[in-house]
Amino acid sequence: MKSIHSISEFHRLLSLPDPLHPLISVIRVEDIRLTADFFAENFLFDFYSVSLKRNVQGKVKYGQLYFDFDKGVLSCLAPKQIQSITVGDLAMDSQQTGTGYALLFHADFLLGSTLAGKIKQYGFFSYAVNEALHLSDREEKDIINIFHKIEQEYQHIDRHTQDILIAQLELLLNYSNRFYERQFFIRKATNHTLLTQMEGLLEEYFNNEETLKNGLPSVEYLANKLRLSPHYLSDMLRTLTGQSAQQHIQDKLIEKAKEYLSTTTLTVAEIAYELGFGYPQSFNKLFKKKTSMSPLEFRLRFN
Repeated sequence: MKSIHSISEFHRLLSLPDPLHPLISVIRVEDIRLTADFFAENFLFDFYSVSLKRNVQGKVKYGQLYFDFDKGVLSCLAPKQIQSITVGDLAMDSQQTGTGYALLFHADFLLGSTLAGKIKQYGFFSYAVNEALHLSDREEKDIINIFHKIEQEYQHIDRHTQDILIAQLELLLNYSNRFYERQFFIRKATNHTLLTQMEGLLEEYFNNEETLKNGLPSVEYLANKLRLSPHYLSDMLRTLTGQSAQQHIQDKLIEKAKEYLSTTTLTVAEIAYELGFGYPQSFNKLFKKKTSMSPLEFRLRFN
């Protein structure tokens, strides 16, 4: 695993000149020249990256998923996210990596600004590369213009540079947030299919009594099965249903609990155990929160 600690180190690995600013840099993808050793390794870096790339002669792998940059997409990565790069024979021969831009900035650059805290609210930094943001031609031009302004600004550093660069960064991230939220609506049909698949996974999990072996299903479990990140899954569900993934899991659990209470003679404690709870009190508390009555009250009212 290769850990890349600074933007300067990353420049050297890409065969680029040293950055003009140690904490922020705009890279042109066509200027990158990678070595064969770089392609073969997993790597992570200690800074943020926002990339707009086209026609990249290879694939980026994030986790277990690959993403082709054959169309204009915006990808946003937070520090410490594991990646790897593979390329085809053509790219290896020419060392050409495609076209586009990559903006790199270190978290230290944001210190003292409101963006230092706010940046953690941008959910798209948590998402896998396969969930990159698709842009129109006009939107691409808007993003590229911001890249250009950032690049121009750090050419001559003075007492105003920091504030101007932070403002441009925040503008870029706000645009990205707009594209990200819109993408949920554009992909509504696909997301409804994912919702159906998730409901099926939960049904199967409870019916196969997986809770006895593995406990309650987690958001991470469902996201992994659907090949999504947990954050993306919850945000997608909120857009479709107004509820998070965790709330969907709880609703399915209560549905199963009602089934046990109305069709079996199992005690409440036994039902809690069947559903993966270590303590009946936790089950009772969740059931009452969701239904406004205790499990025993539900059983008596049902009978």
